[in-house]
Amino acid sequence: MAALCRGRHRWKRTSSLHVLTRTLTGNYDYDLVVIGGGSGGLACSKEAAQLGQKVAVLDYVEPSVQGTKWGLGGTCVNVGCIPKKLMHQAALLGTAVKDAKKYGWQISGPICHDWATMAEAIQNHVRSLNWGHRVQLQDKKVKYLNIKGSLVDEHTVKGLTKAGKEMTLTAKDIVIATGGRPNYPTNIPGAMEHGITSDDIFWLKKSPGKTLVVGASYVALECAGFLTGIGLDTTVMVRSIALRGFDQQMAGLVTDYMDAYGTKFAWKCVPKSVEKLSSGALQVTWTDTHTGDEHKDTYDSVLWAVGRAPETKALGLDKLGVELKKETGKIILGSDESTSVPNIYAFGDIGEGRPELTPTAIKAGKLLARRLTGHSTELMNYDNVPTTVFTPLEYACVGLSEEEAEKRHGKDGIEVYHAFYKPLEFIVAERDASQCYLKVVCERGGQQKILGLHFTGPNAGEVTQGFALGFQCGATYSHLLQTVGIHPTCAEEVIKVNITKRSGLDATVTGC
Repeated sequence: MAALCRGRHRWKRTSSLHVLTRTLTGNYDYDLVVIGGGSGGLACSKEAAQLGQKVAVLDYVEPSVQGTKWGLGGTCVNVGCIPKKLMHQAALLGTAVKDAKKYGWQISGPICHDWATMAEAIQNHVRSLNWGHRVQLQDKKVKYLNIKGSLVDEHTVKGLTKAGKEMTLTAKDIVIATGGRPNYPTNIPGAMEHGITSDDIFWLKKSPGKTLVVGASYVALECAGFLTGIGLDTTVMVRSIALRGFDQQMAGLVTDYMDAYGTKFAWKCVPKSVEKLSSGALQVTWTDTHTGDEHKDTYDSVLWAVGRAPETKALGLDKLGVELKKETGKIILGSDESTSVPNIYAFGDIGEGRPELTPTAIKAGKLLARRLTGHSTELMNYDNVPTTVFTPLEYACVGLSEEEAEKRHGKDGIEVYHAFYKPLEFIVAERDASQCYLKVVCERGGQQKILGLHFTGPNAGEVTQGFALGFQCGATYSHLLQTVGIHPTCAEEVIKVNITKRSGLDATVTGC
């Protein structure tokens, strides 16, 4: 690669390759070019522009295997958090209608759900968000380019339009925020041809019908949860464990509730093939790894939720020597989001070891923009990031799982306070609260610093967001005891918790 110089560029032929060089006169086209128009990339570009930088953001959606495509905003807006939460809400409303009868509401006739109505409303909202993001970029003087970007060198990005036209942009700094996309299994005949992923489910015009969800990540369980909640026959096929990386006691409560809620589970099973029958139904063959038996059943849809892969392959990173983690394909980053190549940065889902969460990408992007513009030296703190799994019984957590806390501090070095509680909302509705549970994992000695907090129950995310602030302030168990609760709420059970696992006492909350 030719030596890099600031200035206007020209093409020079070297060893039969076209290599981009620059003269010593002139400036870069932009101070910052961001590749990726998801939540993180948009936050970074807008922040940099607000701080006086000339910024361009490149965004291009490669259609899914099934041809689904969407607008500006990335996974969260189009095929993640937003449509997921709205479909989850649709399912919660179905449960609420059933509860309403116990509260005296006279509801006549059968209750059924219409997918098309829900999908149209959600898709219209997503489109309004796409438009809103474009307007925001325009207002903040960020140049939006609907082109597919790849790197030529540490100051140059090559863009390819939908029509196949090439264009070149130069920048002082380049930021990669392209996120990831769902995986398809590569060794299962018919999987890609006949299956869909989370990139498709939210944009279906008609109901997916009887659905097999393969995988047990939070994506798998959330999708299976809302499909069950709107009345669809739904099965989750689990190869090993559910919610890998999360506290496993809490994962068990989540899946136990889903099982009681109506979601079917095929544990320790591995799919072998998907075949489309003449009827249009999909016949799935799988193996029970526990018994070795082979099984078959038919479904209307097969949803693959078997992990996500970073969008790095088309960026040309290997030519530049940007270091990747071999096992994951993600970019290895420093604490300041720098890559192994100067002037190239990355953050969000594409970064190795980074949480695959929208809020962390947004915050990391803003902080990176401030550092690049010389307005701050603050680094992103990836510790104690809260999150919620929007399953039928929501699960939220912040800090360490019990397993991780025990690994770091030893079994005798932690104290776990826990409680099974019954939400007031469940009582009149006569709903089972067996899986409504919370635990606070603390250091056993000293001030009993809180290491992790885990909560299953209604509005788990709303409950946990406030407690996450305490982690930034070094919250201890004594701080919990000093806090006055809001009665009657589920959240107050956290500050009332007083039974330890070590004691062996019954942790069921009784009375007020």
